[in-house]
Amino acid sequence: MIKTLLVDDHPSFRMPLAFMFEQEPDLKVIAQAGSLAEARETLERVGPSVDLVLVDLDLPDGSGTKLIREVHAANPNALVLVLSAFSERKWLAQAIEAGAAGILHKSSHVGEVIDAVRRLWAGEHLISPKEVVEATRFMDRQRQEDREAQQLFAKLTPREREVLQALANGLSDKELAQNLHVDVDTVQTHMGNIRSKLEVASRLQALVFAVRHSVVKIE
Repeated sequence: MIKTLLVDDHPSFRMPLAFMFEQEPDLKVIAQAGSLAEARETLERVGPSVDLVLVDLDLPDGSGTKLIREVHAANPNALVLVLSAFSERKWLAQAIEAGAAGILHKSSHVGEVIDAVRRLWAGEHLISPKEVVEATRFMDRQRQEDREAQQLFAKLTPREREVLQALANGLSDKELAQNLHVDVDTVQTHMGNIRSKLEVASRLQALVFAVRHSVVKIE
């Protein structure tokens, strides 16, 4: 009997999947969770007895990737199968690096999911060594890019960061000048300094760069 924990914030997806699992003689759903916080609480209770965790990466209170490592910490023998609508390489690479044993798109037929669970439990690999190596290399490059980006952001003054956040808030140069009690020319000078320090060609590039590295938030 493969004892499973289902972690997905959409009951319309999770509950039918649980029902189908229960129709199989070798599968048993011992718990369900709809958020990262709920999954953590559930893991404390059933962690030692769970065999396999199906987890969505896009949870309302955080990334399911965080849960993968916590599953292994609670039960080193447990397997994690990711079911996600994400297809971006970054998210999948993070899941592999965290220790996911397999990854399926949420559009997969329930029969494919059940087959993947059985294959993993039988010791088969759903992720090839080549994919693991590629994911590791990708994450290494991402970390290097993040370090380089933070070095650029460190050059910004507090006022320039304030201007960059105002840009993310959608303020015009005139509105920003009024908020900062300066003239428009000063605002444009700040914008020029930001572009120069971040080594980008436009304020839009500066905004995208800052959002990507979580320096500003879009409100």
